[in-house]
Amino acid sequence: MKQGFDNNKYLQIQSEHIKERISQFGDKLYLEFGGKLFDDFHASRVLPGFQPDSKLRMLMQLSDTLEILIAISAEDIERNKVRADLGITYDADVLRLREEFTSRGLTVAAVVITHFNGQNSAIHYRERLERMGIRVAYQYLIPDYPTNVDLICSAEGFGRNEYVETEKPLVVVTAPGPGSGKMAVCLSHLYLEHQRGVKAGYAKFETFPIWNLPLKHPVNVAYEAATADLNDVNMIDPFHLEAYGKTTVNYNRDIEIFPVLNAIFESIYGENPYKSPTDMGVNMAGYCISDDEVCRKASCDEIIRRYYSTLCSFAKGKATESEVNKIKLLMKQMKLETSDRPTTTAAHERMEKENAPAVAIELPDGNIVTSHSSDLLSASAALLLNALKQLAGIDHNIKLIPQQTIEPIQKMKTNMLHSNAPRLHSDEVLVTLSILGLLDSNCQKALDCLPQLNGCQAHATMMLSEVDIKIFKRLGIQLTSDPVTTY
Repeated sequence: MKQGFDNNKYLQIQSEHIKERISQFGDKLYLEFGGKLFDDFHASRVLPGFQPDSKLRMLMQLSDTLEILIAISAEDIERNKVRADLGITYDADVLRLREEFTSRGLTVAAVVITHFNGQNSAIHYRERLERMGIRVAYQYLIPDYPTNVDLICSAEGFGRNEYVETEKPLVVVTAPGPGSGKMAVCLSHLYLEHQRGVKAGYAKFETFPIWNLPLKHPVNVAYEAATADLNDVNMIDPFHLEAYGKTTVNYNRDIEIFPVLNAIFESIYGENPYKSPTDMGVNMAGYCISDDEVCRKASCDEIIRRYYSTLCSFAKGKATESEVNKIKLLMKQMKLETSDRPTTTAAHERMEKENAPAVAIELPDGNIVTSHSSDLLSASAALLLNALKQLAGIDHNIKLIPQQTIEPIQKMKTNMLHSNAPRLHSDEVLVTLSILGLLDSNCQKALDCLPQLNGCQAHATMMLSEVDIKIFKRLGIQLTSDPVTTY
């Protein structure tokens, strides 16, 4: 697959830039880390070459100098908020994040429960973590936050919060998702450090929007599409433009909150070290784009992918019509059509020809392979076999899995397991192929080509089963589908 992002350069210059920001403040830097520290598949899709764990690997280069605080809102604990991409609750994800960090040798200083107002679920969660030997701190709900600066920067505001003592110069504040209170954790600790005579600073790490790309660059528009549910809007940073005469890009929430942050900084330190929201950021990703056209194409694909994803979520009752309309508008602004994604057209053509649900995939060499559902195989299972045969140079007429092998599996599914879907799904096909590969060299050749599917674009004319969706995701196939449940 074509690469448009220099990941090695990113790891080098990003860590160096953070070190420079630490030295700017002296004793300590609280770094608010937006987005995902690992499993950042959005970034890897719109910046081909960016590795999903790049940000975590970058922090590991700073491991001797950093500690981590994980923020979680008591309100999210109370309502069992779920991460849509992983299907787990925020409180469970805190433990997953902590395990991921510690397994890589990074120090997690504490979990900070924000927006605390006596919620029983948060109290029980704290007790549970402390039984596991995890340090926990409360950050209390402040009335009229963030506008009541006099109350916020007082003993009854930030001064009431529990202080987490850290020893290293860089404190990274992360969370399971947006709205967890990361910024408030940073600002509260700036206040508490100042009360203790420690000179501490604040900076923000957000990969998107990329501040030194044009406002309507596809990479930045793809970010708007990805955050349609949050209604984030990319904007020219007016504070940066006024201070320096330079055009940079930020998003509405940071621009709207900046006057408040300015007042909080002035209340704590007497002055604000930053003249704009852009000044607060440390993201260097824009300097590591090695092929702009590749990133533009990948981002346009992502906008269309987000459109289909939102349509499917809307069909399931998990998205609003306004989210769909926002991405439609973004597509119009970028002059994009769903037909700009070749797999979409190919899948629909196959569906019309066979009068059955169909799937298409674009292979690394640009060739498009299609398939449709049959009595033996689901369309997605058949697609994997067809794609692997194409990659392995196996004649299409050769049946990797003979019918006499499929039929006993179908009988087991229907007669013993009482399944209403006798067709083999993607996972069942791959398991069967791996068994046959012990004796059949073609099956083994096909399996050896599985890694080549990573990053390939695919489209289905109907929503696939959860099993098939998970298999495609694990293989790295970037799947979209029509918002259709029956055919």
